[in-house]
Amino acid sequence: MSDGHVTLSGELKEWLLNDPFPRLLGVEIVELEPGYSRVRLKVTEQMTNIHGITHGGVIFTVADVAFGIASNSRGVPAVGINMNISYLKKSVPGDELVATAREENLTRHTGLYRITVENQRGELLAVASGLVYRQNQQKET
Repeated sequence: MSDGHVTLSGELKEWLLNDPFPRLLGVEIVELEPGYSRVRLKVTEQMTNIHGITHGGVIFTVADVAFGIASNSRGVPAVGINMNISYLKKSVPGDELVATAREENLTRHTGLYRITVENQRGELLAVASGLVYRQNQQKET
């Protein structure tokens, strides 16, 4: 997880890894650096809509998880205040969703992130952007 970037403290990583909802769904963190994260989720039959394709809420959720991890990876508590997504291509059960969140802009009180969701073949399924409000103090670790 290092590849030239500043590494996160063990306690901060542990805090980010123990988010209950992503754990319930089976979302895995693949990469984690300050201002950046990549996560993945295997799509099951239970994650489909009435058309038999991956439910948009599942794709949004995996994007949101990557966004939340990236925005909190500097140790300053951050909460989402806006997120939008565009769905570009369908996904089906058996696909692996890979969401990557990158910090685009960071100020004292806000952070802007661009999130992409691809399948295991690298095909772009969705693009999103998210804005967070950052609290003044660092997370106690």
